[in-house]
Amino acid sequence: MKKGIATVAQLDTFDEFIDARSPAEFEEDHIPGAISCPVLDNEQRAIVGTIYKQQSAFEARRIGAAMVAENIARHLRERFQDKPKDWRPLVYCWRGGQRSGSFVTWLRLIGWDACQLEGGYKNWRRMVVTELETLPQRFDLRVLCGATGSGKTRVLEQLAALGAQVLDLEDLAAHKGSVLGALPDRPQPTQKSFETRLYQKLHGFDPARPVFVEAESRKIGRIHLPEGLIAHMRASACVAIEAARDARIEFLVRDYDYLGRDVPDLQNRIEFLRGLQSNEVLERWKELARQRDLHTLYGEFIDLHYDPLYHRSQNRNFARFPEAPSFACDDLTPAGIRELAQRILAAQA
Repeated sequence: MKKGIATVAQLDTFDEFIDARSPAEFEEDHIPGAISCPVLDNEQRAIVGTIYKQQSAFEARRIGAAMVAENIARHLRERFQDKPKDWRPLVYCWRGGQRSGSFVTWLRLIGWDACQLEGGYKNWRRMVVTELETLPQRFDLRVLCGATGSGKTRVLEQLAALGAQVLDLEDLAAHKGSVLGALPDRPQPTQKSFETRLYQKLHGFDPARPVFVEAESRKIGRIHLPEGLIAHMRASACVAIEAARDARIEFLVRDYDYLGRDVPDLQNRIEFLRGLQSNEVLERWKELARQRDLHTLYGEFIDLHYDPLYHRSQNRNFARFPEAPSFACDDLTPAGIRELAQRILAAQA
């Protein structure tokens, strides 16, 4: 390998990752742990790109070089003054081209053993996509099944607290996975960022121990699950939670308490069900939302929407669901969920 160039396989040998791309590119996705030190900010990148297209490559390089030099100087002054002589950073841009190359040149002139990532972020992204095709199959998944309101995500949290390996896809996707699932304080990540988080999470698991995961459809909000993962989940062993209806309603009222505070938002989410429920039902649900009668509303959600959908999908989508051990539960308070998680974990031993 050429001096000053490193491959994706060598990431673990570096002290720090420096992302030289624009802030917008960094926000969309980046190598885990990387810091953003753009050599061109969003506006500058747009300016240089326009000059390249409308004038010439030379003019774009001439104007862009001054911007790059100024930005690199600022990063050196503000971010790296305290780094020791043996500090070894890896710098990357989109394809391992001029942006990261310029940065590495200055770092190496100072005396640091800086390297440029061969192929840049594009190679990292290609590796993540390829790995996710087969990586999930290395693990013994145990899929938690149960109708909406059964507290599956909270059970996963308790299983993790008890020391089990847990893959919480809804947490990674920042969405609860149902028509009510958008979170009020967490926007969903980009698809690329979700897949990077998933790749990182899977790499932290021990293949010798089971991994608990919640049954999901192909999409969580606007996030698509990789085909390799969804196929493996649907072929894996299942665990069925059979929670009482009243307990589920009480759980939903607590877990979605924020919906009752924003009636227009709740009514808007009910609109997502148009075409799946009659206009009469949707208008009744909107009125229940206006009245903040969440117990009645969520009870009708369960009876008319969620449970019929659940009963149609489980046997069809999860091949081993019919043989799943069943865990009855009539208490979905935090204490009841903790006890349920203990029973599930004990049965897997």
